[in-house]
Amino acid sequence: MTTYCRGIRGATTCEENTSASILEATLELLTRLIEANGLQPDDIASAVFSTTPDLNAEFPAVAARQLGWLDTALLCTHEMAVPGALQRCVRVLVHWNTARRADEMVHVYIRGAVGLRPERAQSTARVTPLYHEEHEGKKNTKLA
Repeated sequence: MTTYCRGIRGATTCEENTSASILEATLELLTRLIEANGLQPDDIASAVFSTTPDLNAEFPAVAARQLGWLDTALLCTHEMAVPGALQRCVRVLVHWNTARRADEMVHVYIRGAVGLRPERAQSTARVTPLYHEEHEGKKNTKLA
């Protein structure tokens, strides 16, 4: 069986710029990615977290450490300040060592981030309704 390093994307939004809010939203996002894909910590090569410039109260990677990703390479970064972009957003790109095909990856967009990739939110909803939540407010059509 051949193993590939596949990328799984996800995004969420935070209620406010506090450590508690960032960790809560990130834990929810990671938990849903784990459940949707059957991720095991030993199979995760690395994860890159990004936050919009208005989130700086905590590193989202702390949530991954809390979930037991102790030997996983993690990186946090800030995104560009693009006018009209979604606010208080945490994104993640998980590099997963797996035998699954690329079209079998379940990407998770929740809370206000559903509007970033509505086609992904809809496909995720077919897997289980847990992963699809209504987007409140205006949809952002910029690249996610």
